[in-house]
Amino acid sequence: MYDFANSGYTTVVMTAIFNAWFVGTIAGGAGGLEEGTATLLWTSTVAAANLLVLVAAPVVGALGDQQAIKKRLLLVTTVGCVTATSLLALVGPGDYLQAMAIVLLGTVMFASGESLIAAFLPEIAKPDHMGRISGYGWSLGYVGGVLTLGLCLLFVQWSTDRGMSQQAAIDGSMLITALLFALAALPTFLFLRERAIPQPRPEAAASLVRAVFSRLARTLHEVQRFKDLTRLLITITVYQSGVITVVVLAAVYAQEAMGFDTEQLLLLIIVVNVTSAIGAFLFGFFQDRIGSVKALGISLFIWSLAVALAVFADQEIELWIVGNLVGLAMGASQSIGRALVGQFTPVARTGEFFGLWGLANRLAALLGPMSYGLVNYVSGGDHRLALMSTLTFFILGFILLQSVNEQRGAIAATA
Repeated sequence: MYDFANSGYTTVVMTAIFNAWFVGTIAGGAGGLEEGTATLLWTSTVAAANLLVLVAAPVVGALGDQQAIKKRLLLVTTVGCVTATSLLALVGPGDYLQAMAIVLLGTVMFASGESLIAAFLPEIAKPDHMGRISGYGWSLGYVGGVLTLGLCLLFVQWSTDRGMSQQAAIDGSMLITALLFALAALPTFLFLRERAIPQPRPEAAASLVRAVFSRLARTLHEVQRFKDLTRLLITITVYQSGVITVVVLAAVYAQEAMGFDTEQLLLLIIVVNVTSAIGAFLFGFFQDRIGSVKALGISLFIWSLAVALAVFADQEIELWIVGNLVGLAMGASQSIGRALVGQFTPVARTGEFFGLWGLANRLAALLGPMSYGLVNYVSGGDHRLALMSTLTFFILGFILLQSVNEQRGAIAATA
Protein backbone atom coordinates (compact mmCIF):
# COMPACT_ATOMS: atom_id res chain seq x y z
CA MET A 1 0.00 0.00 0.00
CA TYR A 2 2.87 2.38 0.55
CA ASP A 3 4.15 1.61 -2.95
CA PHE A 4 0.60 2.43 -4.07
CA ALA A 5 0.65 5.70 -2.12
CA ASN A 6 3.97 7.24 -3.09
CA SER A 7 3.74 6.40 -6.80
CA GLY A 8 1.48 9.39 -7.35
CA TYR A 9 4.36 11.75 -6.54
CA THR A 10 6.69 10.03 -9.01
CA THR A 11 4.07 9.83 -11.72
CA VAL A 12 2.47 13.26 -11.52
CA VAL A 13 5.25 15.50 -10.23
CA MET A 14 8.40 13.89 -11.60
CA THR A 15 7.19 12.11 -14.75
CA ALA A 16 3.99 13.36 -16.35
CA ILE A 17 2.73 16.82 -15.39
CA PHE A 18 4.83 19.12 -13.25
CA ASN A 19 8.20 18.43 -14.92
CA ALA A 20 6.85 19.34 -18.39
CA TRP A 21 4.98 22.33 -16.90
CA PHE A 22 8.18 23.52 -15.23
CA VAL A 23 10.32 23.27 -18.39
CA GLY A 24 7.71 24.59 -20.81
CA THR A 25 5.98 27.29 -18.74
CA ILE A 26 7.31 28.07 -15.25
CA ALA A 27 10.95 28.46 -16.35
CA GLY A 28 10.95 28.19 -20.14
CA GLY A 29 7.83 30.27 -20.84
CA ALA A 30 6.99 32.99 -18.33
CA GLY A 31 10.42 32.51 -16.76
CA GLY A 32 12.03 33.77 -19.96
CA LEU A 33 14.68 31.06 -20.05
CA GLU A 34 15.78 29.13 -23.11
CA GLU A 35 14.49 25.55 -23.34
CA GLY A 36 17.95 24.04 -22.78
CA THR A 37 18.47 26.19 -19.68
CA ALA A 38 15.03 25.31 -18.29
CA THR A 39 15.75 21.60 -18.76
CA LEU A 40 19.11 21.99 -17.03
CA LEU A 41 17.45 23.74 -14.07
CA TRP A 42 14.98 20.88 -13.71
CA THR A 43 17.64 18.17 -13.88
CA SER A 44 19.88 20.15 -11.51
CA THR A 45 17.08 20.35 -8.93
CA VAL A 46 16.49 16.61 -9.12
CA ALA A 47 20.23 15.98 -8.89
CA ALA A 48 20.67 18.30 -5.88
CA ALA A 49 17.84 16.60 -4.00
CA ASN A 50 19.33 13.20 -4.63
CA LEU A 51 22.78 14.40 -3.59
CA LEU A 52 21.34 15.31 -0.19
CA VAL A 53 19.66 11.92 0.14
CA LEU A 54 22.80 10.17 -1.07
CA VAL A 55 24.61 11.50 1.98
CA ALA A 56 21.73 10.97 4.41
CA ALA A 57 20.20 7.62 3.34
CA PRO A 58 22.76 5.25 4.91
CA VAL A 59 22.73 7.27 8.14
CA VAL A 60 18.92 7.26 8.27
CA GLY A 61 18.92 3.52 7.63
CA ALA A 62 21.47 2.86 10.35
CA LEU A 63 19.51 5.05 12.77
CA GLY A 64 16.33 3.15 11.93
CA ASP A 65 18.05 -0.14 12.75
CA GLN A 66 19.83 1.15 15.86
CA GLN A 67 16.66 2.42 17.51
CA ALA A 68 14.06 0.35 15.56
CA ILE A 69 12.27 3.52 14.42
CA LYS A 70 12.00 2.96 10.67
CA LYS A 71 8.23 3.43 10.85
CA ARG A 72 8.47 6.73 12.73
CA LEU A 73 11.06 8.05 10.28
CA LEU A 74 8.81 6.94 7.42
CA LEU A 75 5.98 9.02 8.89
CA VAL A 76 8.18 12.13 8.92
CA THR A 77 9.18 11.68 5.28
CA THR A 78 5.59 11.02 4.24
CA VAL A 79 4.25 14.18 5.87
CA GLY A 80 7.13 16.13 4.29
CA CYS A 81 6.45 14.85 0.77
CA VAL A 82 2.68 15.33 1.01
CA THR A 83 3.19 18.91 2.25
CA ALA A 84 5.65 19.73 -0.53
CA THR A 85 3.30 18.34 -3.20
CA SER A 86 0.50 20.54 -1.85
CA LEU A 87 2.75 23.61 -1.94
CA LEU A 88 3.40 23.11 -5.67
CA ALA A 89 -0.19 24.27 -6.20
CA LEU A 90 0.94 27.74 -5.07
CA VAL A 91 3.63 28.32 -7.71
CA GLY A 92 2.85 29.80 -11.12
CA PRO A 93 4.55 30.83 -14.36
CA GLY A 94 7.85 32.57 -13.64
CA ASP A 95 8.14 31.22 -10.09
CA TYR A 96 10.88 28.79 -11.02
CA LEU A 97 13.06 29.46 -7.96
CA GLN A 98 10.19 28.74 -5.58
CA ALA A 99 9.26 25.66 -7.59
CA MET A 100 12.83 24.38 -7.48
CA ALA A 101 12.96 24.77 -3.69
CA ILE A 102 9.67 22.90 -3.17
CA VAL A 103 10.61 20.09 -5.57
CA LEU A 104 13.95 19.81 -3.75
CA LEU A 105 12.13 19.30 -0.42
CA GLY A 106 9.56 16.90 -1.85
CA THR A 107 12.12 14.75 -3.63
CA VAL A 108 14.34 14.49 -0.54
CA MET A 109 11.35 13.34 1.51
CA PHE A 110 10.15 10.94 -1.19
CA ALA A 111 13.54 9.32 -1.75
CA SER A 112 14.20 8.92 1.97
CA GLY A 113 10.82 7.25 2.43
CA GLU A 114 11.48 4.93 -0.50
CA SER A 115 14.59 3.54 1.20
CA LEU A 116 12.81 3.20 4.56
CA ILE A 117 9.83 1.26 3.20
CA ALA A 118 12.15 -1.03 1.21
CA ALA A 119 13.98 -1.94 4.42
CA PHE A 120 10.82 -3.69 5.67
CA LEU A 121 10.93 -6.21 2.80
CA PRO A 122 13.25 -8.81 4.42
CA GLU A 123 11.16 -8.60 7.61
CA ILE A 124 7.88 -9.55 5.90
CA ALA A 125 8.96 -11.91 3.07
CA LYS A 126 10.71 -15.26 3.05
CA PRO A 127 13.87 -15.35 0.91
CA ASP A 128 12.31 -17.57 -1.78
CA HIS A 129 9.22 -15.34 -1.97
CA MET A 130 10.99 -11.99 -1.91
CA GLY A 131 10.82 -11.56 -5.68
CA ARG A 132 7.06 -11.97 -5.90
CA ILE A 133 6.37 -9.84 -2.78
CA SER A 134 8.51 -7.04 -4.23
CA GLY A 135 6.70 -7.54 -7.52
CA TYR A 136 3.31 -7.24 -5.79
CA GLY A 137 4.44 -3.95 -4.27
CA TRP A 138 5.79 -2.48 -7.50
CA SER A 139 2.76 -3.58 -9.53
CA LEU A 140 0.34 -2.17 -6.93
CA GLY A 141 2.46 0.99 -6.96
CA TYR A 142 1.88 1.41 -10.68
CA VAL A 143 -1.84 0.93 -10.10
CA GLY A 144 -1.61 3.83 -7.68
CA GLY A 145 0.23 5.88 -10.27
CA VAL A 146 -2.40 5.12 -12.90
CA LEU A 147 -5.26 5.96 -10.50
CA THR A 148 -3.67 9.27 -9.51
CA LEU A 149 -2.84 10.21 -13.07
CA GLY A 150 -6.29 9.15 -14.28
CA LEU A 151 -7.99 11.40 -11.73
CA CYS A 152 -5.69 14.24 -12.74
CA LEU A 153 -6.57 13.66 -16.42
CA LEU A 154 -10.28 13.78 -15.59
CA PHE A 155 -9.73 17.01 -13.65
CA VAL A 156 -7.75 18.54 -16.53
CA GLN A 157 -10.53 17.67 -18.99
CA TRP A 158 -13.22 18.91 -16.58
CA SER A 159 -11.44 22.22 -15.95
CA THR A 160 -10.75 22.73 -19.68
CA ASP A 161 -14.41 22.15 -20.59
CA ARG A 162 -15.37 24.87 -18.12
CA GLY A 163 -12.90 27.39 -19.52
CA MET A 164 -10.50 27.24 -16.57
CA SER A 165 -6.84 28.04 -17.12
CA GLN A 166 -4.09 25.47 -17.53
CA GLN A 167 -2.60 26.83 -14.30
CA ALA A 168 -5.79 25.86 -12.45
CA ALA A 169 -5.62 22.37 -13.94
CA ILE A 170 -2.02 21.93 -12.78
CA ASP A 171 -2.77 23.27 -9.29
CA GLY A 172 -5.71 20.92 -8.90
CA SER A 173 -3.58 17.98 -10.03
CA MET A 174 -1.01 18.71 -7.32
CA LEU A 175 -3.69 18.79 -4.62
CA ILE A 176 -5.24 15.53 -5.89
CA THR A 177 -1.83 13.87 -5.79
CA ALA A 178 -1.10 15.05 -2.24
CA LEU A 179 -4.50 13.93 -0.94
CA LEU A 180 -4.26 10.44 -2.46
CA PHE A 181 -0.72 10.01 -1.12
CA ALA A 182 -1.88 10.85 2.41
CA LEU A 183 -4.96 8.60 2.31
CA ALA A 184 -3.28 5.58 0.69
CA ALA A 185 -0.36 5.70 3.15
CA LEU A 186 -2.66 5.34 6.18
CA PRO A 187 -2.82 1.49 6.11
CA THR A 188 0.98 1.36 6.39
CA PHE A 189 0.98 3.35 9.61
CA LEU A 190 -2.07 1.55 11.01
CA PHE A 191 -1.08 -2.07 10.33
CA LEU A 192 2.64 -2.44 9.53
CA ARG A 193 4.63 -3.58 12.59
CA GLU A 194 8.19 -2.58 13.39
CA ARG A 195 9.83 -5.99 13.87
CA ALA A 196 13.38 -4.75 14.45
CA ILE A 197 14.75 -4.92 17.99
CA PRO A 198 16.23 -1.68 19.37
CA GLN A 199 19.89 -1.75 20.31
CA PRO A 200 20.93 -0.43 23.76
CA ARG A 201 20.17 3.28 23.65
CA PRO A 202 23.13 5.63 24.30
CA GLU A 203 22.59 8.03 27.17
CA ALA A 204 23.25 11.20 25.18
CA ALA A 205 22.37 12.37 21.67
CA ALA A 206 26.07 12.61 20.83
CA SER A 207 26.51 8.98 21.84
CA LEU A 208 23.59 8.02 19.62
CA VAL A 209 25.14 9.83 16.64
CA ARG A 210 28.47 8.10 17.30
CA ALA A 211 26.72 4.73 17.50
CA VAL A 212 24.95 5.34 14.20
CA PHE A 213 28.11 6.41 12.39
CA SER A 214 30.07 3.56 13.96
CA ARG A 215 27.49 1.08 12.68
CA LEU A 216 27.54 2.70 9.25
CA ALA A 217 31.35 2.66 9.12
CA ARG A 218 31.29 -1.04 9.96
CA THR A 219 28.78 -1.66 7.19
CA LEU A 220 30.94 0.13 4.62
CA HIS A 221 33.96 -1.85 5.82
CA GLU A 222 32.23 -5.21 5.91
CA VAL A 223 30.52 -4.69 2.56
CA GLN A 224 33.81 -5.88 1.05
CA ARG A 225 32.87 -9.35 2.36
CA PHE A 226 29.61 -9.12 0.40
CA LYS A 227 31.28 -9.01 -3.00
CA ASP A 228 28.17 -9.73 -5.02
CA LEU A 229 26.13 -7.16 -3.11
CA THR A 230 28.83 -4.60 -3.87
CA ARG A 231 28.84 -5.52 -7.55
CA LEU A 232 25.05 -5.43 -7.63
CA LEU A 233 24.92 -1.98 -6.05
CA ILE A 234 27.39 -0.68 -8.65
CA THR A 235 25.29 -2.26 -11.40
CA ILE A 236 22.11 -0.73 -9.96
CA THR A 237 23.76 2.69 -9.84
CA VAL A 238 24.60 2.46 -13.54
CA TYR A 239 21.34 1.18 -14.99
CA GLN A 240 19.19 3.20 -12.59
CA SER A 241 20.93 6.31 -13.95
CA GLY A 242 19.14 5.51 -17.19
CA VAL A 243 15.86 4.53 -15.53
CA ILE A 244 15.58 7.69 -13.45
CA THR A 245 16.51 9.85 -16.44
CA VAL A 246 13.61 8.37 -18.38
CA VAL A 247 11.28 8.82 -15.40
CA VAL A 248 12.00 12.52 -14.89
CA LEU A 249 12.37 13.49 -18.55
CA ALA A 250 10.00 11.24 -20.52
CA ALA A 251 7.24 13.86 -20.61
CA VAL A 252 9.74 16.61 -21.47
CA TYR A 253 11.06 14.51 -24.37
CA ALA A 254 7.56 13.69 -25.63
CA GLN A 255 6.54 17.37 -25.40
CA GLU A 256 9.65 19.04 -26.77
CA ALA A 257 10.88 16.43 -29.30
CA MET A 258 7.59 14.83 -30.41
CA GLY A 259 5.09 17.66 -29.88
CA PHE A 260 2.73 15.87 -27.46
CA ASP A 261 0.12 18.03 -25.69
CA THR A 262 -0.91 17.68 -22.02
CA GLU A 263 -3.69 15.14 -22.59
CA GLN A 264 -1.48 13.00 -24.85
CA LEU A 265 1.25 13.09 -22.20
CA LEU A 266 -1.12 11.93 -19.49
CA LEU A 267 -2.47 9.09 -21.63
CA LEU A 268 1.07 7.99 -22.55
CA ILE A 269 2.18 7.89 -18.92
CA ILE A 270 -0.98 5.98 -17.96
CA VAL A 271 -0.11 3.37 -20.58
CA VAL A 272 3.46 3.19 -19.26
CA ASN A 273 2.17 2.66 -15.72
CA VAL A 274 -0.21 -0.10 -16.78
CA THR A 275 2.52 -2.02 -18.59
CA SER A 276 4.88 -1.36 -15.66
CA ALA A 277 2.41 -2.99 -13.29
CA ILE A 278 2.18 -5.98 -15.63
CA GLY A 279 5.98 -6.16 -15.90
CA ALA A 280 6.52 -6.01 -12.15
CA PHE A 281 3.85 -8.63 -11.48
CA LEU A 282 4.95 -11.11 -14.18
CA PHE A 283 8.67 -10.74 -13.59
CA GLY A 284 8.10 -11.23 -9.85
CA PHE A 285 7.19 -14.85 -10.61
CA PHE A 286 9.62 -15.09 -13.53
CA GLN A 287 12.65 -14.18 -11.43
CA ASP A 288 11.79 -16.74 -8.73
CA ARG A 289 11.77 -19.42 -11.45
CA ILE A 290 14.83 -18.59 -13.59
CA GLY A 291 16.81 -16.48 -11.12
CA SER A 292 16.86 -12.77 -10.39
CA VAL A 293 20.09 -12.00 -12.26
CA LYS A 294 18.88 -13.59 -15.50
CA ALA A 295 15.51 -11.86 -15.22
CA LEU A 296 17.20 -8.51 -14.58
CA GLY A 297 19.41 -9.03 -17.64
CA ILE A 298 16.33 -9.57 -19.82
CA SER A 299 14.75 -6.37 -18.50
CA LEU A 300 17.91 -4.37 -19.28
CA PHE A 301 17.89 -5.72 -22.84
CA ILE A 302 14.28 -4.51 -23.23
CA TRP A 303 15.32 -1.12 -21.80
CA SER A 304 18.12 -0.79 -24.35
CA LEU A 305 15.80 -1.67 -27.22
CA ALA A 306 13.14 0.81 -26.07
CA VAL A 307 15.52 3.75 -25.66
CA ALA A 308 17.20 3.04 -29.01
CA LEU A 309 13.79 3.09 -30.72
CA ALA A 310 12.89 6.36 -28.97
CA VAL A 311 16.03 8.07 -30.22
CA PHE A 312 15.08 7.45 -33.85
CA ALA A 313 11.28 7.74 -33.50
CA ASP A 314 9.70 10.36 -35.76
CA GLN A 315 6.02 9.35 -35.60
CA GLU A 316 3.63 9.33 -32.66
CA ILE A 317 2.81 5.63 -33.02
CA GLU A 318 6.49 4.77 -32.54
CA LEU A 319 6.58 6.60 -29.22
CA TRP A 320 3.48 4.67 -28.08
CA ILE A 321 5.30 1.41 -28.86
CA VAL A 322 8.32 2.69 -26.94
CA GLY A 323 6.07 3.59 -24.01
CA ASN A 324 4.82 0.00 -23.71
CA LEU A 325 8.36 -1.41 -23.84
CA VAL A 326 9.58 1.12 -21.28
CA GLY A 327 6.72 0.23 -18.94
CA LEU A 328 7.42 -3.49 -19.14
CA ALA A 329 11.14 -2.99 -18.53
CA MET A 330 10.67 -0.39 -15.78
CA GLY A 331 8.35 -2.49 -13.65
CA ALA A 332 10.61 -5.53 -14.04
CA SER A 333 14.00 -3.90 -13.44
CA GLN A 334 12.99 -1.90 -10.38
CA SER A 335 11.16 -4.78 -8.71
CA ILE A 336 13.92 -7.29 -9.45
CA GLY A 337 16.69 -4.96 -8.26
CA ARG A 338 14.99 -4.33 -4.92
CA ALA A 339 14.31 -8.04 -4.37
CA LEU A 340 17.88 -9.00 -5.30
CA VAL A 341 19.26 -6.56 -2.74
CA GLY A 342 16.93 -8.21 -0.21
CA GLN A 343 18.36 -11.63 -1.10
CA PHE A 344 21.90 -10.38 -0.52
CA THR A 345 21.04 -8.58 2.76
CA PRO A 346 21.51 -9.98 6.31
CA VAL A 347 18.09 -9.77 7.97
CA ALA A 348 19.42 -8.07 11.11
CA ARG A 349 20.82 -5.14 9.12
CA THR A 350 18.12 -4.38 6.58
CA GLY A 351 18.01 -0.65 7.31
CA GLU A 352 21.71 -0.18 6.64
CA PHE A 353 21.92 -2.34 3.54
CA PHE A 354 18.80 -0.83 2.03
CA GLY A 355 20.29 2.53 2.97
CA LEU A 356 23.16 1.58 0.66
CA TRP A 357 20.57 0.59 -1.96
CA GLY A 358 19.00 4.01 -1.49
CA LEU A 359 22.45 5.56 -1.84
CA ALA A 360 22.95 3.73 -5.16
CA ASN A 361 19.57 4.99 -6.41
CA ARG A 362 20.27 8.53 -5.33
CA LEU A 363 23.70 8.53 -6.96
CA ALA A 364 21.96 7.29 -10.11
CA ALA A 365 19.42 10.11 -9.83
CA LEU A 366 22.34 12.51 -9.63
CA LEU A 367 24.33 11.12 -12.57
CA GLY A 368 21.56 10.29 -15.01
CA PRO A 369 19.44 13.46 -15.17
CA MET A 370 22.50 15.71 -14.92
CA SER A 371 24.16 13.96 -17.87
CA TYR A 372 20.97 14.41 -19.90
CA GLY A 373 20.62 18.04 -18.87
CA LEU A 374 24.23 18.87 -19.68
CA VAL A 375 24.17 17.15 -23.08
CA ASN A 376 20.87 18.88 -23.88
CA TYR A 377 22.26 22.26 -22.80
CA VAL A 378 25.58 21.96 -24.66
CA SER A 379 23.83 20.73 -27.82
CA GLY A 380 21.42 23.67 -27.81
CA GLY A 381 18.35 21.66 -26.75
CA ASP A 382 18.94 18.46 -28.78
CA HIS A 383 16.82 15.95 -26.84
CA ARG A 384 17.61 13.07 -29.18
CA LEU A 385 21.34 13.40 -28.58
CA ALA A 386 20.73 13.65 -24.83
CA LEU A 387 18.60 10.48 -24.91
CA MET A 388 21.31 8.67 -26.85
CA SER A 389 23.69 9.37 -23.96
CA THR A 390 21.13 7.76 -21.65
CA LEU A 391 21.22 4.54 -23.69
CA THR A 392 24.82 3.93 -22.60
CA PHE A 393 23.72 3.47 -18.97
CA PHE A 394 21.58 0.45 -19.86
CA ILE A 395 24.23 -1.16 -22.04
CA LEU A 396 26.93 -0.71 -19.41
CA GLY A 397 24.56 -1.95 -16.68
CA PHE A 398 23.92 -5.15 -18.63
CA ILE A 399 27.66 -5.73 -18.96
CA LEU A 400 28.33 -5.16 -15.24
CA LEU A 401 25.47 -7.48 -14.26
CA GLN A 402 27.34 -10.46 -15.71
CA SER A 403 29.81 -10.30 -12.78
CA VAL A 404 27.07 -10.82 -10.14
CA ASN A 405 26.72 -14.39 -8.82
CA GLU A 406 23.24 -14.79 -7.33
CA GLN A 407 23.86 -18.02 -5.38
CA ARG A 408 27.11 -16.79 -3.87
CA GLY A 409 25.51 -13.48 -2.84
CA ALA A 410 22.60 -15.23 -1.08
CA ILE A 411 24.97 -17.54 0.80
CA ALA A 412 27.04 -14.58 2.00
CA ALA A 413 23.91 -12.92 3.40
CA THR A 414 23.04 -15.94 5.58
CA ALA A 415 26.59 -16.85 6.63
